[in-house]
Amino acid sequence: MAADSPQLRRRGVPPHGLPATLHPVVARVLAARGLIDPEQIALELRELLPPEGLLGIRQATDLLLDAVRSDRRIVIAGDYDADGATAVALAVLGLRRLGARHVDYVVPNRLTMGYGLSPELAREAAQAGAQLLVTVDNGIASLAGVDAARELGMQVLITDHHLPGTQLPRSDALLNPNQPGCTFASKHLAGVGVMFYLLMSLRARMREQGDFGSRSEPNLAELLDLVALGTVADLVRLDRNNRILVSAGLARIRAGRARPGIRALLEVAGRSERELTATDLGFVLGPRINAAGRLDDIRIGIRCLLSDDADEALTLARELDRINRLRREMQAQMNESALDQLVEATQDDAHGLSLFDPDWHEGIVGLVASRLREHANRPACAFARAQEEGVLKGSARSVPGLHLRDVLAHIDSHQPQLILRFGGHAMAAGLSLREDDLPRFREAFDEACRERLTPAQLERVVETDGPLDGAELALSTAQALEQAGPWGQGLPEPLFEDEFEVAYAKPVGRDQSHVRYRLRGPRGTEIIAVDFGGATRLCTSGRVRVAYALSINRWQGNESLELRLTHLEAISP
Repeated sequence: MAADSPQLRRRGVPPHGLPATLHPVVARVLAARGLIDPEQIALELRELLPPEGLLGIRQATDLLLDAVRSDRRIVIAGDYDADGATAVALAVLGLRRLGARHVDYVVPNRLTMGYGLSPELAREAAQAGAQLLVTVDNGIASLAGVDAARELGMQVLITDHHLPGTQLPRSDALLNPNQPGCTFASKHLAGVGVMFYLLMSLRARMREQGDFGSRSEPNLAELLDLVALGTVADLVRLDRNNRILVSAGLARIRAGRARPGIRALLEVAGRSERELTATDLGFVLGPRINAAGRLDDIRIGIRCLLSDDADEALTLARELDRINRLRREMQAQMNESALDQLVEATQDDAHGLSLFDPDWHEGIVGLVASRLREHANRPACAFARAQEEGVLKGSARSVPGLHLRDVLAHIDSHQPQLILRFGGHAMAAGLSLREDDLPRFREAFDEACRERLTPAQLERVVETDGPLDGAELALSTAQALEQAGPWGQGLPEPLFEDEFEVAYAKPVGRDQSHVRYRLRGPRGTEIIAVDFGGATRLCTSGRVRVAYALSINRWQGNESLELRLTHLEAISP
């Protein structure tokens, strides 16, 4: 299935009442994303939605407060991705600051245990002496794991953000903005965000009841760097509430007040704290933590985030960087195999893709599914062999407008036992099935996608914010847009389109896969542009139409404007 050249489509800009003091390009971009009121762009921490709006917050707070006061052993049951790792670190650090003396954590091994609180992980928590088991970023679907934990004598508090199934676990308390009956206005909290809200509620209760006495209460805002990292890395929607959390976390990092582990990760990645953006959190720091969970042991990432020692944190960050380089090499090979298989499969008419290779690594299939989705603009599942004999473990990614978990639930209801396990979000999900059942699943998935997708959804469209005039194509515009962030999922980074003359083009990079351009604008001014991975569409002369983001090239204390190209096509003379 060849990737068609995408169509560029300009976003409309509705009337707005944003302050006249805003840079005009910033105002235009925000309004095009539906932010038309000054209140929508205010990102002070005091504007956070109150914890009281979360269903179950009182019971969860009571359970946690009783454990802290009675000096019980609390064990956090985490997950093996960046959201899970940051949520574990946040829970451990936050509870210790609030007076808990015995806090430990357990996390599943992706390859041997799978996702979530399994009975096996519950037994591991019991061996760690857990009296109260607190899940972070998982648990809503862990029916058997919760039952096992309670049978082992533990109380169970679930904090999660994933969509629930038809049955809820029999936990002692449940905190999830997406559980039935919860009216909390922000349904897009990441797992780390849910845990932060529980810590805020616990601190408020302790303040009301005089638990702090003469000592000052802990400043939980000092942990917002962890919340920002987990939120962006998990690709949850950056609604206003999440933007407040991320903005506050970024401010701490830029001010040099990040935890040693985050500072160490920035050092090994060659990124400056002062100029850090949300994009860096998602595409630079997040993958280094995720790589440990994909290929090794997520506890390396958790230990890095928990460490108070700069030297130890740097050693762990270097190990995470090494694992991430290995992950990139493996992913490149798997992506190449997937794209070859996509062509060979002659699935030109397919609406939903399901690919498998016996040599693929189950920890990386999610990244392969993302690449397939991007290339073909179709919902895609990528499968690898699991540790369990005869079973495939898959990861799926969707296109806007298709709720992936609903698709899997539909298949499960119409063909019981075809899918062994599944769970996830609208845009991403995980599942397991028997290898012999892959052909049947492939057909069912394609049919379910075909029923739900319109021809318009299958078109490759890149939405832009239109052109910039000569005065707007400037470093000051890039600086204003950077300060107006964070940009991310649900609030896409500003992307512009225009025509330029190619004055110079040269492949660059270790494998010559990127291209560095010097482009000439309508007034004869020239500007540097970089097309990452754009060697296959190299254009050495003539006019080109491009879609681009404004970026700032910082070098030796100097700043200059640079375009980051996301689309390029030659214009016929």
